[in-house]
Amino acid sequence: MKSVVITGATGMIGYSLMEYLLQNGIKVTAILRPNSYKRDIMPNHPLLSVYECSLSRLYTFKVPKDFHADVFFHLGWDGTNGESRNDCYVQNDNVKYTLYAVDLARKMNCKTFVYAGSQAQYGRVEGILTNSVPSNPETAYGMAKLCAESMSRKRCQEFGITHSSVRILSVYGPYDGENTMIASTIRKMLKNEPTMFTACEQEWDYLYVKDAAKALYLIAQKATHGSVYRLGSGVCRKLSYYIEIIRDIINPDAELGIGKLPYSDNQVMMLGADISDLKNDVGFEPEYSFQDGIWETIDWCRKKMDL
Repeated sequence: MKSVVITGATGMIGYSLMEYLLQNGIKVTAILRPNSYKRDIMPNHPLLSVYECSLSRLYTFKVPKDFHADVFFHLGWDGTNGESRNDCYVQNDNVKYTLYAVDLARKMNCKTFVYAGSQAQYGRVEGILTNSVPSNPETAYGMAKLCAESMSRKRCQEFGITHSSVRILSVYGPYDGENTMIASTIRKMLKNEPTMFTACEQEWDYLYVKDAAKALYLIAQKATHGSVYRLGSGVCRKLSYYIEIIRDIINPDAELGIGKLPYSDNQVMMLGADISDLKNDVGFEPEYSFQDGIWETIDWCRKKMDL
């Protein structure tokens, strides 16, 4: 792998993947939304080329003469937050945009297409996600992710492009969305603001973003056509475990407020990933413990908040 293309490079996972590839001497072409407010976070690196093009206009992207890339990582997606996750029209458009991405990968002479899916493709599941767990999405977002996965696989097969899909669970790290449990907890504790949680007995699988980036790299290198992987750490722990570690790093004396909020209706009490296929097929092993990853994340947040 010498050259890759990434959509969604300003997102948490996309940015970490870009950094990982550049550190390993791989040329990266990043496609950003026009006038992206995150444009200024892109590094000035000799192996990085940045182009602006919306997902809806990927079919108009003018490929530079004699351009060649080995892998196309499609992480870009519209409507990932709030009410838009259940907007059927917004989510359905993403299926079309994913097919545009496959067509662009073909124009760029890519041999491999890596599609970023989601745990939402499974719907409401209690337990460990394995190969035998059926996909039964409940949200428009999950439905579109599943459809885009299937259609992009078919399109890649028509073009002779290797297609791999990774269904991502809970990833945390720098550039995470501010409203996630991990990011919002860190931000409030750093500002000495009160926090409130449920009883936090849910068992969750968290993976540090640098490990997620490494997994995507290995999948692009070694996975075969039609492969579908679940991406997590492979370890489930109670939410209270994660929250207490964050508290102990930032302020061991802070009141957590565990138990002050009720569980939501139909609360899932356990969700994790079986990553045995990732280990066996591509050699993925998480390197970061939660303690190590959260230390780096908190340090990044402190710098961002100028604390």
